[in-house]
Amino acid sequence: MQHTALVALLCFSIVTAFLSFLAVALWVRNRRKEREAYYKNETLKKIAESQEPSASASLELFREQEKIQAVRSREGLKLGGLVTSAVGLGLLPLLRAAHPDHPVYLVALIPVLIGLALLVYAYLLAPKE
Repeated sequence: MQHTALVALLCFSIVTAFLSFLAVALWVRNRRKEREAYYKNETLKKIAESQEPSASASLELFREQEKIQAVRSREGLKLGGLVTSAVGLGLLPLLRAAHPDHPVYLVALIPVLIGLALLVYAYLLAPKE
């Protein structure tokens, strides 16, 4: 009885520590993103207020960075769709071999369909800019 209570307390402590770490990590990431957005906004304000010829070049640089970020996002969706579909396709024969009498292998269609949905979105529905 005492041993199980100790194990339960240990598991509870580990889960609590992990969730606390996760909360702090997400908070720090969000703060960093807020700071980056604030500095970018301030820079754009200063560029818009200035009448120098370098202002248009700076605005063009920001537009180019936005395009690069959009392309990276779309490529990430494509890669995620491919990986998820490949995992599902790999699970199909493994689950079929593990339980040949039951149609358990159909569970592998879930990641295949999720991957296909990601690919369809990346190629057809995602914004191109």
